Amino acid sequence: MRIGFITCVQLGRACIERVHDLGGNFDYLGTLHDDQAINKSGRVWINDLAQRDGITLHRFRNINDADAVAGIRAANLDWLFIVGWSQIAKAEVLQAPRLGVLGMHPTLLPIGRGRASIPWAILKGLSETGVTLFKLDEGVDTGPILHQVRIPLEEDETASSLYTKVQSAHATLMEEAWRRLQQGVVELTPQDDAVATEWPGRTPADGQLTPELTCTQAERLVRATTPPYPGAFLVEADRVVRVWSGHVNDNACDQGGHILRFVDGEYCAHDYSFEARS
Repeated sequence: MRIGFITCVQLGRACIERVHDLGGNFDYLGTLHDDQAINKSGRVWINDLAQRDGITLHRFRNINDADAVAGIRAANLDWLFIVGWSQIAKAEVLQAPRLGVLGMHPTLLPIGRGRASIPWAILKGLSETGVTLFKLDEGVDTGPILHQVRIPLEEDETASSLYTKVQSAHATLMEEAWRRLQQGVVELTPQDDAVATEWPGRTPADGQLTPELTCTQAERLVRATTPPYPGAFLVEADRVVRVWSGHVNDNACDQGGHILRFVDGEYCAHDYSFEARS
């Protein structure tokens, strides 16, 4: 069984490392060129992993480019994993491996198709989320499911803590997938489109705190935009307050804290910084 892997983020690297821990290795590795998406959340390099396996690391600017497709075909793969990749693989890529392309999505599909899965899980106040292993088709996160791992969310869950849980779930799914692929046991369950939801992408500007928010909304936004995301921020008269953590302020703000006022009360920022207003 010849298997390849394409990634440019830590979630994907964790999967490759889990396979190494199992004594396995990939027959093909692909990633972005080193100068691309340096500021991408969770971006990592996998040069050392390719060197460890003694294989060529294939770099490309778009997974659908002719050189990328040619490289995948030349690898004569049975399966290809594409994990943590923002470019949608088109038909030529999906048809390049003999048996298909597998991906992972950090929600319990068909809930939460789309982008920004970690922030949205917190912003929506969900009690649980998860990671789904599925076979890619030409839709966005619409392919049939192989396996899922559920992740309970704590009331004070942050993007940082949830990212760690999601990474662990990716590695767990990778171990399960590796076992099934080696055994040739791949059972696919179609997604139920009737209950599917789509979550839109987010930009750094979506982290803006405004006085019209409730304290609960502000607190969730802060927790949802902590690293690896760029943080929540409030624009004041002559500066920007960047907030990484805090709590709804029932009494006096802790010493060294900074009070932010919202429509129904005050929020005390604990970890914050001031930036010049552009």
